[in-house]
Amino acid sequence: MAEDSDLERTEPASQRRLDEARARGQIPRSPELATFSVLLAGGGAMMVLGAGLVEVLGRVVARGLTLDRAEAFRPELMVARLREAGEFALVSFGPYLLVLVVVALVAPLLVSGWIFTFEAVAPQFSRLDPAKGLGRMFSTRGLIELGKAIGKALVVGGVATLVLKSEIEPILGLSAESYESALAHLGHLLLLTFLTVVGAMALLVAIDVPFQLWQHAKQLRMTKEEVRREHKETEGDPQVKGRIRQMQREQARRRMMAEVPRADVVVTNPTHFAVALRYRESSMRAPIVVAKGSSLVAERIIALAEANRVPVLRAPPLARALHAHADLGREIPGSLYTAVAEVLAYVFQLSRFEQEGGAMPAVPADIRVPPELDPDLATEEP
Repeated sequence: MAEDSDLERTEPASQRRLDEARARGQIPRSPELATFSVLLAGGGAMMVLGAGLVEVLGRVVARGLTLDRAEAFRPELMVARLREAGEFALVSFGPYLLVLVVVALVAPLLVSGWIFTFEAVAPQFSRLDPAKGLGRMFSTRGLIELGKAIGKALVVGGVATLVLKSEIEPILGLSAESYESALAHLGHLLLLTFLTVVGAMALLVAIDVPFQLWQHAKQLRMTKEEVRREHKETEGDPQVKGRIRQMQREQARRRMMAEVPRADVVVTNPTHFAVALRYRESSMRAPIVVAKGSSLVAERIIALAEANRVPVLRAPPLARALHAHADLGREIPGSLYTAVAEVLAYVFQLSRFEQEGGAMPAVPADIRVPPELDPDLATEEP
């Protein structure tokens, strides 16, 4: 049962899946919205520009039918007259056609925006397979599209039929009216029919657009396994990321251990904590922490310091404070300057003793640090 549920596409599409589908040209489309937009824009533009277009058509027809005897017997002039009439009509109808083109291009923005991709029109030989073509025709989607086409024809055709049927007497009476009256009456009937059909188309659009969005989302739904796999691909496999972090920590630890032989002193707790310090008066404003660690790492720091003859000083409060408040590779906190200065003074005296001899310097026995910087003192209950 668990395997069956994992195979079901119950999860919404991720943004990555939506982007990939869009790159392939797979976006929600509503042919009904495009048809409705062009029809509405065409009707509106015709209402505004109709009078001028009728006048243009009258002039084209009058010009085309007005011939003198010389032109009637010269075919080349007839061709030129036809070309001239066509160019005149095209230029006159240019604004109207421009409106239709602009609306046809802008209408898709209302659903899915513009998309420029050649993948959707790339040749795919699988589309030439008759078996697959028949499968698409009789698939659920094909049957739905067939039902939509039949429903659209029934709705639009039915509405137009009802309007014409209700106006059958005025239509038949147009022949008895004068030319001007019949023309005005016909325009009124056409406008009424147009508005009714557009209203029916608006109803189809209100149903089709949400359906297309829902169907697109349904087609791109993912299984739980696909969601997990995509998460691994985008965020990274947790095991791989853990291994990378482990390798990074090991590399950082090796770099840190390589700095211990160049340290001036290692302050210890003695085994719980170890902090290696280096100070160069000519290039440093304050001592910096070159290595620090606890437990096994502290033991390795101490062993490496002893092997390279780096002084190791037991100062538990200072070791705890440095480990808790000093960052690796950074200067020590200013509140620990005094305590660290005491340690470095001892280290420089010890170095001078080893080089020149003389009196052995006394090991600092009680190095004090501010109580608020000692983790042991800061966590004690009052």
